[in-house]
Order: sequence, then structure tokens, then C-alpha cells
Amino acid sequence: MTDPSATDQHLVIRGLRVATVANPAHEILEGIDLTVGQGEVHAIMGPNGSGKTTLAYALMGHPAYLVKGGEVHWKGRDILKLSPDKRARLGLFLAFQYPTAVPGLSVASFIRSALNARLQGIDKNPDIDPTDSVKGGVSMRDFRNKMREKMALLRMDEGFAARYVNDGFSGGEKKRLEMLQMAVLEPEMAILDETDSGLDIDALRIVAEGVNAMLNPNLGVLLITHYQRLLNYITPDVVHVLAQGRIVKSGGKDLALRLEEEGYGPILREAGLSPDLPDEALLVPKGPELELEPVEAAH
Repeated sequence: MTDPSATDQHLVIRGLRVATVANPAHEILEGIDLTVGQGEVHAIMGPNGSGKTTLAYALMGHPAYLVKGGEVHWKGRDILKLSPDKRARLGLFLAFQYPTAVPGLSVASFIRSALNARLQGIDKNPDIDPTDSVKGGVSMRDFRNKMREKMALLRMDEGFAARYVNDGFSGGEKKRLEMLQMAVLEPEMAILDETDSGLDIDALRIVAEGVNAMLNPNLGVLLITHYQRLLNYITPDVVHVLAQGRIVKSGGKDLALRLEEEGYGPILREAGLSPDLPDEALLVPKGPELELEPVEAAH
């Protein structure tokens, strides 16, 4: 049954319950309800082990996760019934916390293949051949121009395109590539899975500046973050607290600031949960200091 609040502009999650394939009896997500619209930035914060990455992977169809119940609607479809590549063709994008290296495959070839697949659409129109510019594909010249434009936007050296995907990349370079993929593919709903995790100041700046450069009314962002500090530079419309498999509280930017000051303990108790850890263990990591001016969101 189609959710009545689902529209082409909203990712609507209702009653999502998820376990791992390795342990199907234990539900990590116990009923997630969430609506993210295009042009909106929603941040999800939560203690370690609360299910943040599980949510990101389940939305994109990672095979290690088993959906036990619920629906996820996007563009008139329940995407849980679609393969991961079809979800991507439908305009969903996932930036990984730990991107994989692919030796021997250049960044340019990788992104061009992904772009052509995206252009072909979810139903693979037989009249469109993404490898043929006459039949709806991107010509090599147009692709090079698009890559140059997006690399300039992200202040990247053009030589980056010839390197192998994440092979020998630093943490910051891996994040920069995630941002470049997002810029070229132009998704309509981006899920960023703790892209700030384990990064130094410079790498964290790459993520903040990259996301801000791409914010627009057609892009919705689900920002799963480890640090409140990142939200000083990517201004969220809504902040959600995910704990023990559920969203226990939602609010504005002030909620993230409260979390930074008090940690998760008080909010979990207000939600009727009894955390197993002392409040000191539920503090929000401060993260490295950033040295860039806050950027006004374009949405």
C-alpha cells in the first residue's frame, strides 16, 4: 500500500525494522519513521551501536542486512523491492563511511560508468544507449567538461581523475572522491554515512565545503554524523536522535547543541530508555576544530 504522505519529492520511511543476515532474530532497527524532502537536510545522531549505519545500508539495499518489516517510498515506489543499482538509478546516493579501493579502475572511468547507468533510468529504456551520445548518452567531451566543472567546484586537481579509485588515497582524498561522485551524478536524495568519522581538520573541511557547495532545492540530504561540530557548517533543518533502534527525539539545530553539552544520557531517559552506560560514556565526541566560515545553506 502506498503511504499517503509519499510524494515524488519525499523519501518516506515507515515502520522500518532491520536485522543482519547473520543474526536475523535480533532487530537493530525496531521501527523507524522518517520523512526527508528534497531541499532539506536531516541530521541523524546517536550513540555508538544505535543503528545509524544499519539505516544507511538498509536504505540502499546492502545484502548483509535483512528488512523484517516496513516500507520506504521514493518517487512512487517502495524501494525495498528494488535492487541496489535500481535505487541508485532512481536518484538515491550513498556516501560510504569507509569507501573501498578498486585498483586498476580510474576515477574518470568509474564515474562515467555510474553516470551512464544513472542516465539510462530504472527501467532501462531500450531506446537509450548510455554509451552512445546520439542515443542519450554523454559524449566524452561533455563528460570531461562536466568533470572539470565539478572538480573546480570542489577545488580538486584535475590529475585526480586519472588515479585508481581510492587506491592509496588518504582519508581526506577518499571523502573528496565521494563528494565528486555526488557532484557529477547529481542525486536527488543523498545519504551520507558518517563521512566525518575519523577525519582530521582538513578532511572534515572537505566534507563540509563539498556538501554546502551542492545543496540545492532538488537535493535532500540524510546526514548521519558522529560529531555535532560538523553541523556548525552544514546547517540541518531537522536533527533526529537515534537510540536503541528507534528515533527517540527530533528537533532543530538547538537539539544538536544540547547533545554536545549534555550527551545522550538525559534525552534517552526523557524517552523512557535506560541506557546501559554512564552519562560520561554517552557524551558526543567533539571532533577536530574546523577553520572555515559557516556557509549559508542554499535550500
